[in-house]
Amino acid sequence: MVDFNKFLEIDIRAGTIIDVQQFPEARKPAFKLEIDFGHLGTKKSSAQITELYDTEALLGKQILAVVNFPPRQIGPFISEVLTLGVPNGDGHVVLVAPEMKVENGVRLY
Repeated sequence: MVDFNKFLEIDIRAGTIIDVQQFPEARKPAFKLEIDFGHLGTKKSSAQITELYDTEALLGKQILAVVNFPPRQIGPFISEVLTLGVPNGDGHVVLVAPEMKVENGVRLY
């Protein structure tokens, strides 16, 4: 069991994807995302979600991401946030998203 205060150390925020680029340099198929987190600004993320999503479906989509992990170098790209997803029955990543539109930057509790 984890203490609730430990959970609160993980800063999960809602954001809207505002740009999507192919990421051919990645070892596994991925997109480079730019995500608007409102008052926190825009952040970049690499996401291996090409099996279920295309660029058009991702633009304007709200997602949840961890915003307080250290940046990670992924090939020539620096991923600033961890975009959250869960695997479906085929093992493909399904993005975690608010059921309804919320303000960008709002924190998950």
